[in-house]
Parts: sequence; structure tokens; C-alpha cells
Amino acid sequence: LSLHKQGTVCVSPWLEQQGISRDLQAYYRRSGWLQSLGTGAFIKPDDTISWTGGLYALQEQLKAPIHAGAMTALSMQGMAHYVRMGAEKAYLFAPPKTKLSAWFKNYDWGAEIDFTATSLLPEILGLQPHEEKNYTVKISSPERAFLECLHLAPEKLDLVECYHVMEGLTTLRPKLLQSLLEQCSSIKVTRLFLYMAAKAGHDWYKRLDQSKFDLGKGSRTLTQGGVYMSEFQIIVPEELAKL
Repeated sequence: LSLHKQGTVCVSPWLEQQGISRDLQAYYRRSGWLQSLGTGAFIKPDDTISWTGGLYALQEQLKAPIHAGAMTALSMQGMAHYVRMGAEKAYLFAPPKTKLSAWFKNYDWGAEIDFTATSLLPEILGLQPHEEKNYTVKISSPERAFLECLHLAPEKLDLVECYHVMEGLTTLRPKLLQSLLEQCSSIKVTRLFLYMAAKAGHDWYKRLDQSKFDLGKGSRTLTQGGVYMSEFQIIVPEELAKL
């Protein structure tokens, strides 16, 4: 138990790997050394945990390919535009067919968990470590996180808010962006990213080789009754076009 990091969850398979059998885990729980968080998941009594402590267990103990992304990752790096009112929302991403453990899904973290399993981008490209108090979790880099935002827009994230975030992303790395955009599976996301980047006028935009991106054919509609941007063949909300 001394290997267990404060502020994180420990799961039954990991405890078994440390030589603590299921019967011994039950004894520890009855003795008050462990407190149940849900089926197969425990915390130390009186420990204060957040969803990142649960994410740590998913990543490090269960080796689940789940990471924090989109606006959550940008916020963790100080790059979100708005201070959101109300409950925190944590956007988590994983490859297709990945399941979120029941104990994580059912626990009340004091934050709304939004989980997306998608093949939008390669599994590990553009992920990076993020330091919490005494543990580290994997989150999206700003380059990957913004593409994930566009994947969630306009249904879950507002396009105008996304653009205001884009205006502040002056230090994105063109080499990483090039790799991400070449392997992005969504034509909508790629076109929308290029539209916003061109509109914001960042220096790194000029260093992208757009001939290697899959931009598809035909127009893409992001909103009904919007404005058609012919260069990128997308229809965007009028309030975004006016910015």
C-alpha cells in the first residue's frame, strides 16, 4: 500500500499484482485500511480525490488508452478562453470500442464526465504528461486538444468559443500539427481547423503543407442558414463569420 499515490484510486488487478489477494483486499476494507469507491476500486480512507486521480488508475494500473482532451486539456494548460460557471466538465477520449470502467463512470466526481471513443486521431500522437500534485496523467497537447474540440463542435462545444480559443493559440507547433492533420479522419475537423487558423492569422499556419491533407469533396454544413466559406467549402454560423 505504500506504493499507492495519495489522491489516486487503486484497482483490484493492480493490488493483486502487488501480492494483495481479493480476500486480503476484502479484509483491508473491513479493517478500514481501504475504502470502496465502486466494484474493484478503492481509495485510502479520508483521502481527497478528483477525476484525475481516477484517470491515473485507468492509465497506469489498467493500461487503458484513455486521456483528457479537448477543452479540458486546454484548460489544464491555461489555454481555455472562458471561466465556466457551474460544475466542471471533463472531456475524456479513447480509441473506438474502449469502455470506461463502471466504477469510474458511476462515481460522483463533482464533475460531469463526457467520454468519447473515436478514431479521429492516432492513439498516442500528440499526447503529453501533465503533473498533478503527486502523480502524472496523460492529456492532449494543445495541437491535438483543439482538433478534439472541433470534433465535439457544434453539438457539445460552441464554434464561436472554439474560435476565441484559437485566437490565443499563437505557439502551436507546425510539425506536430502537420502530422495530426495528415492523419485526421474527419474532413469536417480538418477544414474547420484550417478556416479558423487562416482567420486568426497565426504565423504557424503558413508553415503547414495543405497538399497532404485529406480535404474531401463537396461542401460541409456546420449550421443551418449559415455563411458559406468557399475557400474551405464549409457553412459556418453567421456570428462566427462576422468575427
